Amino acid sequence: MLVALAFVVALATTIGDYRIGFGTVVLAISNGLGLTGADIPPIQESVVWDLRLSRALVAALSGAGLALCGAILQALLRNPLAEPFVLGVSAGASTGAVCVIVLGIGAGSLSLSMGAFAGAFSAFALVALLSNGATSGPNHTILAGVAAAQLFNALTSYIVTTSGNAQQARDVMFWLLGSFGGVRWPDFQLLILVIVFGLAVCLWMARTLDAFTFGDEDAAALGVPVARIRLVLFAVTAMITATIVSMVGAIGFVGLVVPHAARYIVGPLHLRLLPASAALGAVFMVLADIASRVVATQQTVPIGVVTALVGVPFFAIILYRARPST
Repeated sequence: MLVALAFVVALATTIGDYRIGFGTVVLAISNGLGLTGADIPPIQESVVWDLRLSRALVAALSGAGLALCGAILQALLRNPLAEPFVLGVSAGASTGAVCVIVLGIGAGSLSLSMGAFAGAFSAFALVALLSNGATSGPNHTILAGVAAAQLFNALTSYIVTTSGNAQQARDVMFWLLGSFGGVRWPDFQLLILVIVFGLAVCLWMARTLDAFTFGDEDAAALGVPVARIRLVLFAVTAMITATIVSMVGAIGFVGLVVPHAARYIVGPLHLRLLPASAALGAVFMVLADIASRVVATQQTVPIGVVTALVGVPFFAIILYRARPST
């Protein structure tokens, strides 16, 4: 998967209005890394290194982070449908970010990432309240997440339509469907710190996550501090989701589809599942970004549309397989 990731990232940098060959892309990247000193046109090297490579790497990190969050939430809630988009976390992060962009709440003192983080945590708190915390089953939590997502989506739409001008409304609604168009190297630097930190924390708790698959009571009987571990992992999930949403918008179904595919490849043990989900999610998101740029002529389709076209049928398959037997 890592070899595939390197290939699709290089492939993504060849795609755009200004066509650049694959060999030139490889030379431009190696020049940027200081490995070679090949003589290529400066405009091509700038396009590859300053624009397209940063976009491809942010797409890869976003896919890795969302897939990681999906794997964590599915283990904590013991529900195959759990992921940040379904549980309303992405919707809450979007509302928090829109409050900063359109309403100017905390402008100067509250960054876009912090606004998204506050919104994501608000969504988690609402889901916990609606599902009555530990007394509810995983299905109740999913239903609470759907309700929270609808509420925060409604709040976002209300803020945009009543407080923003026409241009703001168009920009924000496109951003809410996901776009990698405006990301640059500073976004990559922040995102890689967040993803590496989150992955390290989750790998440290991988064996604990294995215990959660037997249920909270059995995990507690094995000596797992259930409430503390759940809070820490929920916080890590909210941090990763909020950072991604604040940069590229709300992208759904990646956390749903990818962990199941990774589980089919490497099995259920989280020490293997978590890094496999991250790597596969990175490949999937870069491919989705490529599709968003080539599926329609002379325009870019929002990345959330592409992931939904893959995720919704997969969602239906999971529901069909989970139906009670008669």
